[in-house]
Amino acid sequence: MQAVKLYTYCRSSAAYRVRIALNLKGLDYHSEYIHLLKGGGEQFSAAYRALNPQMLVPSYCEGEQTLTQSLAIIEYLEERHPHPALLPQEPQARAQVRSLALSIACDIHPLDNLRVLRYLEQHLGLDKAGRERWYCHWIDEGFSALEARLVAQRGADTDPGVGTDGGYCYGYQASLADICLIPQVYNALRFNCDISVYPTIQRIYQHCKGLTAFQQAAPEQQADFVESP
Repeated sequence: MQAVKLYTYCRSSAAYRVRIALNLKGLDYHSEYIHLLKGGGEQFSAAYRALNPQMLVPSYCEGEQTLTQSLAIIEYLEERHPHPALLPQEPQARAQVRSLALSIACDIHPLDNLRVLRYLEQHLGLDKAGRERWYCHWIDEGFSALEARLVAQRGADTDPGVGTDGGYCYGYQASLADICLIPQVYNALRFNCDISVYPTIQRIYQHCKGLTAFQQAAPEQQADFVESP
């Protein structure tokens, strides 16, 4: 495998996902830190813009090739390094896991992204409390549906990997769905959202937090982490 460089920021949910995936697969990588707030945002520098015109993290560089978008990067890792698998083998199960992951990455995360929060503050005049209300509203919208789906899956009797609670979103091992969920819960808690009404999501979060691959990917374990963003 060629040398791998991951452009990352400790609190970025998307970068957090890729760190988890790399750790689960036991792959080595070098972190290049892009602080999304320092100096107005290091992602807006000309050098980084040339690497990633969207000016977002993560960017994954392997040799001369660069990939962007966390789910595309993770799917690439899954295809190149299929063990341990992050998606089930059976097509229906694969679709279910992708659906759970996409409900977080495409429906919840974009509304609570840093770009949106900055716009709310800088252009619409929301204060900190207003931003938190916005953030937690969309967390509640998304987590309510997600919790219902997870509870329904655990009551299914058609697939033994679904009907039993293995501590994960689906089945008995970490999947793409867990990789998306844990960073989203982490940031929801950081914004003081009440997730006590989502016991299944809470259990999955606590379980995955105990796994080495998730622990090593956590924001607090990154070299660019500071208490105040």
